Amino acid sequence: MSSEIRRKRAGGRAGHAERAGVKAIDQMEWRIPVNPDRPIEPMGPEGVLAIHKGAMRILSEIGIRFFNDEALAIFKQTGCRVEGDTVRMDEDFVMEMVGRAPSEFTITPRNPARALPMGGKHILFGNVSSPPNYWDLERGKVSGFMEGFRDFIKLTQYFNCIHFAGGYPVEPIDVHPSIRHLDCLYEKLTLTDKVCHAYALGKERVEDGMEMVRIAGGLSEEAFRARPHMYTNINSVSPLKHDFPMIDGALRLARNGQAVVVTPFTLAGAMAPVTMSGAVTLSIAEALAAIVLLQYVAPGAPVGIGTFTSNVDMKSGAPAFGTPEYMRATQMTGQMARFYKLPLRSSGVCAANVPDGQAMWETCNSLWAAMQSGTNMVYHAAGWLEGGLIASPEKFVMDCEVLQMMQRYMEPEVWGTGPDDIAIDTIAEVGSEGHYFGCQHTQDRYTTAFYQPIASDWRNYEAWQLDGSVWTAERAHRIFKAIIAEFEAPPMDEGIRDELKAFVERRKAEGGAPTDF
Repeated sequence: MSSEIRRKRAGGRAGHAERAGVKAIDQMEWRIPVNPDRPIEPMGPEGVLAIHKGAMRILSEIGIRFFNDEALAIFKQTGCRVEGDTVRMDEDFVMEMVGRAPSEFTITPRNPARALPMGGKHILFGNVSSPPNYWDLERGKVSGFMEGFRDFIKLTQYFNCIHFAGGYPVEPIDVHPSIRHLDCLYEKLTLTDKVCHAYALGKERVEDGMEMVRIAGGLSEEAFRARPHMYTNINSVSPLKHDFPMIDGALRLARNGQAVVVTPFTLAGAMAPVTMSGAVTLSIAEALAAIVLLQYVAPGAPVGIGTFTSNVDMKSGAPAFGTPEYMRATQMTGQMARFYKLPLRSSGVCAANVPDGQAMWETCNSLWAAMQSGTNMVYHAAGWLEGGLIASPEKFVMDCEVLQMMQRYMEPEVWGTGPDDIAIDTIAEVGSEGHYFGCQHTQDRYTTAFYQPIASDWRNYEAWQLDGSVWTAERAHRIFKAIIAEFEAPPMDEGIRDELKAFVERRKAEGGAPTDF
């Protein structure tokens, strides 16, 4: 290999600096990815029908428990069979209600340029949500704190491959739970201009969340309710239960035209049958029960169906993610979502404790399962560790490398077959004795022909060693620090900011959300 070719391959610091420019990273531009591939469908039509019929039997014969008096009263109005807190419903009614749900809808945040189409072939990626703990190379594992929360929100805004701001990327326990939602949503709405999530955890948190999103968008109450501007995610309490606060929050959002994703958390062998078809069937029944309720109350309300079906480690009982079973369950649920004509949510998850090889192969398995299943909304796509107990900024950066690669993989230019792509004239020009480095065809395209990494190091071993032998997590840590140092919040009208701040201060003075401590 010539020295010229080695230099081109290794790049070195100068080459990396040239690619990166003066920014922390030279990332891909904002875009809404469209997944061009046909979904992988492990089940034939008979398998889809078997799971559907199984779910219908659960709903009609076994029933779902709702620990919410309003929901029980509504189900009684529908003619469903309600015995105590158990609701049973027939297939015809279920399918009629599910048929009311839109197969596609758009969520528009305060910046309309960041509007997100949900459904179809679109696939959207969101940040890690809800871990109680934070980990980075400097601090190690610590409880969540507000500064760490802000850093994750800044990463969420900074990375163009992250499309929406999910739940709290880390739980800031240094802020009292009664007012935590006010501070967190304020930071979300001022540090990002992307679609935001609000937790369905009590009336006050939901109502405050809707009002803050309305204010941030400069919307009248009528304009806010006219179309989705935010969303929430609710989980069932597997097996076969829905709790009070999440159903309460889902009803409030649906009645106000905002999006609700219903995601049962079913671990095969623990909260669901040990077989993946049994676990998926249980998950589908639990999800449809809540969707039926929302569609009866608010016909046409924007909803999605989520999958969080994985398995436990049968030796320890610990949740496992990114497993072969997780991948197949996600693909199977994708088939069911298309059967019911509902947008699909899945996740980018792993069980690893630090951002190492295990973390990346499990997360990649999860992300590819999302791609293969026709998922429309990928939760926890960047930053997740320890089965959701840790959020890590290094892992966030490493995951964004993968997400950018996946986005590049979906671009039609990669497999274009036009005359310039086939390049017969160039092949004739170079012949059998030349090379393609210097030909005009390459020179015209060399800056855009291939994916350029943000955290990967493509140099050979000796060049990597001479540059300090920096491992991936260390490179990701440096990138994280550089991003935070250069971060600039998106613009917001000062009048709107003042109104939002005044609302937060007033609600804090009123006590925020009630707690028992």
